[in-house]
Amino acid sequence: QVQLVESGGGLVQPGGSLRLSCAASVKIFSFYTMGWYRQAPGKQREMVAAIPRAGPTDYGDFVKGRFTISRDNTKNTLYLQMNSLEPEDTAVYYCYMGTSWGQGTQVTVSS
Repeated sequence: QVQLVESGGGLVQPGGSLRLSCAASVKIFSFYTMGWYRQAPGKQREMVAAIPRAGPTDYGDFVKGRFTISRDNTKNTLYLQMNSLEPEDTAVYYCYMGTSWGQGTQVTVSS
């Protein structure tokens, strides 16, 4: 069973940045698609970003060029660089690889 451990969440002021990491217990090059979802209180889970093994990345419409998803196959880690964070970005962020999900990491954007 694949284990995914997220890190990098926390409290940041509006306009700030965070880098989320998702470390996998297996070699990630075998996963066709990996990505991030988020869920805010009282809202449905929504896609943040996805990265296939090959091909273009995909982002939710709300990202608007602020986030960048990347993968390091040598470290078996998925990343999400988030810049220009807004209070509306406050949510629990989950990474996925194939059908496996991480436990989530809280991101809070507040002054």
